[in-house]
Amino acid sequence: MSVRPSRGRRPGAPDTRADVLAAARASFAEKGFRGTTIRAVAAAAGVDPALVHHYFRTKDDLFVAALELPMDPRQLFAPVVAQGPDGAGERLLRTALSVWDDPAVQPQLLAVARSILSEDGGRLLKEGFLPVVIGPVLAALTRDRPEERVPLVATQVIGLIVARYVIAVPAVAELPAEDLVARVGPVLQHYLTGDLP
Repeated sequence: MSVRPSRGRRPGAPDTRADVLAAARASFAEKGFRGTTIRAVAAAAGVDPALVHHYFRTKDDLFVAALELPMDPRQLFAPVVAQGPDGAGERLLRTALSVWDDPAVQPQLLAVARSILSEDGGRLLKEGFLPVVIGPVLAALTRDRPEERVPLVATQVIGLIVARYVIAVPAVAELPAEDLVARVGPVLQHYLTGDLP
């Protein structure tokens, strides 16, 4: 008589979700977003793939959870998207800066930014964070040519965040957030909805 292996949660594992996240982080870091599969993460964590889907639903959701962000950027920017493309550049930047300027979450965001921008993590930015997390949000705010507009907006926002928070360039780091919104928001708006050459 053969005994079928049990499926799902490992017996006696008190923190299976954390094990899955650890396996996902290792896989995303080593193989990038495209090279990581739910099945491989499940195998590394010693669980059934159905349990990974139970905890995280999709590979995109698993990726966002593995980043250990203090909030899901897709939910954070949902109100910006809901108000439509007009004025979205300023709303988008104001929302991003309000989170980054929050002393309760800034240390965690800095750690994630340094990790994702590192030599090993650069691939995660290109293959995962931009197309999975930021791309769909920004694409909803464009009227056409999202494949061109989204990277333009992303470069401006990422560059500003790196200059203001990671490197702390004085002229940018010391400027009040609303001044940055007034100066950079129209540039983002142009990239989202303005005429492109």
